[in-house]
Amino acid sequence: MNQGRVVKVSGPLVIAEGMQDANMFDVVRVSEQGLIGEIIEMRGDKASIQVYEETAGLGPGTPVVSTHAPLSVELGPGMIENMYDGIQRPLEKMVERAGPNISRGIQVPALDREKKWTFVPTVSVGDTVEPGDVIGTVQETVVVELKIMVPVGVKGVVSEIKSGDFTVEETVCVVKLEDGTEKELSMMQKWPVRVSRPYKEKLVPDMPLVTGQRVIDTMFPIAKGGVAAVPGPFGSGKTVVQHQLAKWADAEIVVYIGCGERGNEMTDVLREFPELQDPKTGESLMKRTILIANTSDMPVAAREASIYTGITIAEYFRDMGYSVALMADSTSRWAEALREMSGRLEEMPGEEGYPAYLGSRLAQFYERAGRVISLGSNGREGALSAIGAVSPPGGDTSEPVSQATLRIVKAFWGLDSELAYKRHFPAINWLTSYSLYVDRLNQWFDKNVNKNWSAHRADAMKLLQEEAELQEIVQLVGVDALSFADRLKLEVSRTIREDYLHQNAFHEVDTYSSLNKQFLLLKLIMQFYHKSAEAIENGADFNKIVELPVRERIGRFKYVEEKDIDDAYASIEEEMLSCLADLTAKEVE
Repeated sequence: MNQGRVVKVSGPLVIAEGMQDANMFDVVRVSEQGLIGEIIEMRGDKASIQVYEETAGLGPGTPVVSTHAPLSVELGPGMIENMYDGIQRPLEKMVERAGPNISRGIQVPALDREKKWTFVPTVSVGDTVEPGDVIGTVQETVVVELKIMVPVGVKGVVSEIKSGDFTVEETVCVVKLEDGTEKELSMMQKWPVRVSRPYKEKLVPDMPLVTGQRVIDTMFPIAKGGVAAVPGPFGSGKTVVQHQLAKWADAEIVVYIGCGERGNEMTDVLREFPELQDPKTGESLMKRTILIANTSDMPVAAREASIYTGITIAEYFRDMGYSVALMADSTSRWAEALREMSGRLEEMPGEEGYPAYLGSRLAQFYERAGRVISLGSNGREGALSAIGAVSPPGGDTSEPVSQATLRIVKAFWGLDSELAYKRHFPAINWLTSYSLYVDRLNQWFDKNVNKNWSAHRADAMKLLQEEAELQEIVQLVGVDALSFADRLKLEVSRTIREDYLHQNAFHEVDTYSSLNKQFLLLKLIMQFYHKSAEAIENGADFNKIVELPVRERIGRFKYVEEKDIDDAYASIEEEMLSCLADLTAKEVE
């Protein structure tokens, strides 16, 4: 086996010579302790290695051995409910073996080698299989059924298929390949993290990822298989938004990557997720969740790998035909890791010290999302939606990571610290946020929810934009200088902001709003606006209109339980139309 030796150590970057037989992105073992590293640059026989563990104590002459294999993840039963570090080492198993302070060089397999899983075959001897075909299933949790797929590069006829309890390494199927050789298949396969998993076809993103959050679903929707960025300063609610999406989004599998976040914040996630009740099944949310924890005090190189580890695992479940939601919190910390490694490699820095390839690396990550037809003779439809939090210093979204992300993502939910300080949550600013999926998804909403969905949404957005213009006039000359029509716009805009866009994540009813309920609430608000505008034109008293008790009932409609919304809507609508008609009639008299 080719063995090199260290000539330079610079933090997590180690340079070794005598590595002429190694390749880019090979995983290496550094020193007798076997620290895990990855080759990120080759110059002659010298390799630059980013080490995923603490490098204190390493010095020139330390041996380095290449494994001649790229950084890969193990895919198979046992991943759901697990908590991994950035390079897919199970945290609980490491604690069992080494205690709370993880020792260097510890090697723990990602999937349990001793646990047995019940394999139920779905093919028979003599069946022809190709990459992506399902040969059997494993009930991994009460919620998730894992599909065991034929790995890429294997095509032939099933010569043997087993049934029963097996470990992830035991053979469950034997395939006779086209060249006559036999290939033994286990329930586990490996995949290099920097290579996206193949699929048959990428589909147009024309279905929404329903989240139950009104400001997202109505104003700035994301498509299934779409990508969104949640930029915001410290304390503006990025993590709560991602928790809400993890809990309520229309996805069967959740992959949550805590990339370079504070240790106490990751601890909260690790403690909260097992206790959160999954509204769809009544089980713990962890029954369909995989957590990847890489805190800010862990070696910076592993932070860079954690994003790829997470999205490769997400692609594996997408290939089974599941809808997967991937949360990356936060890509800014990942970009900082890129910047640090780039600086140590002495590469030419780009804007604000970030490497020139920052944009292309971000694009490589986000482009792996999508709604696809998977490999296999009966290609399944799966979706991988990626939502990345961005933490710009001081909330300044003109910095390079935010700008590079904006060029790639199609939904931008800009969090605003001013809204957060006013206790308006989710603090998504409706004037700076946008979604490029709106036009395509409006067709879906109009067809599947109500034909007036897009019209009401456009009306509401127009009112909010007009409110911003009117507020500037109010600050100059006061509200009394406005016409009654403009003052009505301000009143209704306030209702949209406070009663529609504001949503309480901790209220048992308001935490989730169905699409039908969202539409009915918006319809009530817009109906009130249009009917009131007509009444004012016909001489009704503006002050009496804004003081109508029915306005409070409209505002409280969001707290009505789903089973009662139709009755409540009919009752409020009837009262509103009756009151406005009475006011108009009195003026006519």
